Amino acid sequence: MSTLQKEENPVSPSATWKFLIPSLLGALLFLVPVRFNGEITIGVGILASSIQSSFGDWIPAFILVLLGLSAVFSLIATAVKPAFVQKSLFLNSLFITNLFGLIVRVIGFVIGLMAYFEMGPMTISSRDTGGVVLYDLAPVLLTWFLFAGILLPLLVEFGLMEFIGSILNKVMRPLFTLPGRSSIDCMASWMGAAPVGVLVTMKQYDEGYYTKREAAVIATTFSVASVAFSLVVANVIGIGHLFFPFYVAVSAASIAAAVIMPRIPPLSRKPDTYYEPVGKRIDDTVPEGVSLFSWGFQEARKKASRVEGPKQLAAKGIHTVLDIWLGLIPLVMTLGTLALVIATYTPLFDIISYPLIPVLTLFGLPEAPAAAPTILVGFADMFLPAVLGSGIESELTRFVIAGISLTQLIYMSEIGILILRSNIPVKFYELVLIFILRTIITLPIIVLFAHLFA
Repeated sequence: MSTLQKEENPVSPSATWKFLIPSLLGALLFLVPVRFNGEITIGVGILASSIQSSFGDWIPAFILVLLGLSAVFSLIATAVKPAFVQKSLFLNSLFITNLFGLIVRVIGFVIGLMAYFEMGPMTISSRDTGGVVLYDLAPVLLTWFLFAGILLPLLVEFGLMEFIGSILNKVMRPLFTLPGRSSIDCMASWMGAAPVGVLVTMKQYDEGYYTKREAAVIATTFSVASVAFSLVVANVIGIGHLFFPFYVAVSAASIAAAVIMPRIPPLSRKPDTYYEPVGKRIDDTVPEGVSLFSWGFQEARKKASRVEGPKQLAAKGIHTVLDIWLGLIPLVMTLGTLALVIATYTPLFDIISYPLIPVLTLFGLPEAPAAAPTILVGFADMFLPAVLGSGIESELTRFVIAGISLTQLIYMSEIGILILRSNIPVKFYELVLIFILRTIITLPIIVLFAHLFA
């Protein structure tokens, strides 16, 4: 008798439909690319874009209200500690924070006020700094995470991760030292947006399905730039006509980094232990004599049979959305603006990029002194290199700048802040090191493709 037949707790026949219907809907919303308004996106992206197009003029004001609520209620909850907040796990987790979090929320509100009303120092309130975060970055986060947070259970709670994980485990482990379920995180980024992939990783780590090392690797290595965003970058920097070879170059470089990065410090030194409050919640060992498909299907049905009720799932989704809106957006407002101020108004990136000039010259890139700062400024925001590099005449150099900006992955205005705010054990200096290592690994590959096609 097979292992599947001897299962101690057989699942009911209805578990098959509980797995198939929500998982199929989750896959359609998060993983299946569709063309909408001339762009490649996913279902969640269409919902987010619809909100932005319908309420675009009101969203910055709504974000300002959220920043104000976050700052004021956090001050009251942290300083006064009213009983109704102390007794509510929901309110406690949203508004009680440490000193750093409190300062960030207050500063984020102040920066939001300055950017919205265009008052105070121009270095902060300018449309190139605080304005970029308030009018461009924050609305994307607000709308994407509204639907991603609420609908994410369809992707992770009904067995799809278990099914795909079992099938791809023997591929993902030897190649990337990761479980098969991590392919879902990558696909959510690739087809949708990198923050969605990080959100999936955060939730899986918090629930005991990834180890510290696996979560750190996935968040910093598998949160690939989406096809849609890559197309935008290519068009902005002026190489849209080369998009196919350009995206092949980005994909090849990203795969190379994904193979190498988990095997070198700092990621290789992360412990393979699980998040302590929950412990290990997964066993991806496939019994002998059982096909990967059969085992994955059985594990998916078991997961679906244990799923919480609609009210509990909805409550968790709403909490995820509010936690991001009230916690992450103030952090993005504060640190994102700071990063843009440094990149726009200080020579820091020009100074630290000097060692890159002879390297780029050695690789045969024209206008190396102008290109060097754009390669490092991507640490502040992924879109900045395309904007700054669009004025460079050499198509070869612009190809490299755009390609590197998409393969570095770690940018503080969004992904970096999301990772630092999560429970995933990655520190700021490690993000800097990972950014540098990814640049070193992917630069020669992007340069090779640039010389072939640009």
